[in-house]
Amino acid sequence: MGITLFTSCSFYWKYHQQTVPSHNLAVQSSLESGISRTKVAADSRGNGLVDGEAEKFSGFLKRRSVLASGISLFSSAVLGFPSESLAVVKQGLLAGRIPGLSEPNEEGWRTYRRPDEKSGGHGVGWSPIIPYAFSVPEDWDEVPVSIADLGGTEIDLRFANSKEGRLFVIVAPVLRFADNLGEDAKIEQIGPPEKVINAFGPEVIGENVEGKVVSMNVVEHSGRTYYQFELEPPHVLITATAAGNRLYLFGVTGSGLQWKRHYEDLKRINESFRVI
Repeated sequence: MGITLFTSCSFYWKYHQQTVPSHNLAVQSSLESGISRTKVAADSRGNGLVDGEAEKFSGFLKRRSVLASGISLFSSAVLGFPSESLAVVKQGLLAGRIPGLSEPNEEGWRTYRRPDEKSGGHGVGWSPIIPYAFSVPEDWDEVPVSIADLGGTEIDLRFANSKEGRLFVIVAPVLRFADNLGEDAKIEQIGPPEKVINAFGPEVIGENVEGKVVSMNVVEHSGRTYYQFELEPPHVLITATAAGNRLYLFGVTGSGLQWKRHYEDLKRINESFRVI
């Protein structure tokens, strides 16, 4: 099946890199060394990765040379917004927003589910957003997002804790990236993991991801495939999937010190993301 990637994309960010001591991770030295695949569904069906030539993504990646001249406009837009100025507010106090957090469980973690009543979705290719959910420690809170956010209108949600890290959710129409995917797109139709991270990773960290991908995993939950990536530097965990006519990117990041102290919790947050 032919897929044509569009060359326009409105989210592009620069992360301010920091040199920090490395933590004890089993680093995958090359993308070619293999991809860990984990099945979490009860059925034995394969993940159905779509094979295709890398040239299909070349047009998408070439646009980075055009975007480079405007990189300063987006510095700190998603990954690097300064912690000292975080406008973190408690659920229920965000003007025009509907609380979506559960009460803490016995471990002190809460589950956020995107409320059905929450607004969002406009312009060409938009439709009601299929809800998503994830878990965070109880002292993480929502950070206000507006249509004027420098990260772009695709940023649907931010959460943060000034001492531990921050996260963001991007929900973008698949028509921004590819055609012929229909109204119930699968991440496999966009491409296998290495092609997805090579195409969209630069949009998250502001530079080529070559040599920065520590690990790639393919997992399945309730019949939906998720691609999970860890990149450094900068320190960022990304989960990508597709549902309906949208691409979902869930990112968790932190400073070098936050990464060293709270890596396990940040990883748990990232792996908890589900489109429901």
